[in-house]
Amino acid sequence: MEAKATAKYVQGSPQKARLVIDVIRGKRVEEALGILQFSNKRAARAIQKVLHAAIANAEQEGPSVDVEDLYVKEAYVDLGPTKSRFRVRPAPMGRAFRQRRRQSHITIRLTDEKE
Repeated sequence: MEAKATAKYVQGSPQKARLVIDVIRGKRVEEALGILQFSNKRAARAIQKVLHAAIANAEQEGPSVDVEDLYVKEAYVDLGPTKSRFRVRPAPMGRAFRQRRRQSHITIRLTDEKE
């Protein structure tokens, strides 16, 4: 049995969200929730919401699903649309860079089979 949840257009850079996702990949759901709860990263809250949604999706598939048996099979973050603002940021040697506001698409897939 597999369950999947996705959050799209989450504010924050995918590079920073991947730091959190890499920690919970392959772990039991209860352990992953504990890690996310005490993480100091901003992306941890959004990832925690997606994980709760995936758990709810797994429970909807059938009453025989036990949450304690679920594992994080896949967890990844993709780049969403990037908004380039016209504000400039000073760069070395007299140059200027544009500010970029990055968005992320977070996907988590759970399974009850240990790999």
